Amino acid sequence: MLKSQRLAVLPIDSYDLDAELSVVDRHEYGGEYDALTFGAWSCHVLANGSGAESDIAFRPHSGRLALTELGKQLPGIMSLVTEHFSLDRLQWVRIFSLRDGIMAPHVDFLEFAEPGTRLQVPLRTSEESLHSENDIVYHLRRGEVWKIHTTEPHSARSTARTARLSLCLDFSDAEEPVAIRNDVPATEPIRIIERPAATEAELEELVGSGRTMTPETIRADFRRFAALHYERHAHAAAVFDWYEEAARRSGDAGIVAKAQAFRRYCIEKRADGETFDW
Repeated sequence: MLKSQRLAVLPIDSYDLDAELSVVDRHEYGGEYDALTFGAWSCHVLANGSGAESDIAFRPHSGRLALTELGKQLPGIMSLVTEHFSLDRLQWVRIFSLRDGIMAPHVDFLEFAEPGTRLQVPLRTSEESLHSENDIVYHLRRGEVWKIHTTEPHSARSTARTARLSLCLDFSDAEEPVAIRNDVPATEPIRIIERPAATEAELEELVGSGRTMTPETIRADFRRFAALHYERHAHAAAVFDWYEEAARRSGDAGIVAKAQAFRRYCIEKRADGETFDW
């Protein structure tokens, strides 16, 4: 059963956002989450606790929400936020861009004592843009408000050449519901993507590719393991099982250790401020 929830649908067509989305397309990204991302993924901060758009890495804070320079350039997107959500618990406003890329399955908030509440609202998307949670793959439509179940292994992939842009809102307190104003009725059911089970031959081909893994290729190699989870019915954590077995086929203890360390970093244990070095 999908634990992430569609909470509401916003009247997004009443906002003229095309010009502002183009600003996001041109905005530079510093690469803070590169260890987890493959292809063109980037994060763009509209508001946080410091007001610095270079302050990208999520962390809880108790200060007031401050607009960044980018946020000041995007009044339409910020009005979408302020007209539909209370700012009382809102800590971060970001836009995630994903084009021809994929995120490694991961668990958020591992490094913090208490998880918050993370909402995502696609501002531009297509059928090629998908999310996953455990063994489920699903599509977030433009304007849908989703509460992402961040403490289960989850991921995102888009094979489209036009970037999917998703508004990410982080609120303090995982238990308290987030009030949403002025939403509209949902007219379509939640879109779950059915995938066939992987065959033994497909899995053997994938795992067997580990024989050619080298320290120089292990990062790029991971992408096809993550991609199979979107094409065949499997749990997100199985991606790491396949990857570790492939690493063992390499016969290189360093590669095995790196694969095991990446699993820990993504879905098991991560310290505050910890980074992963491929």
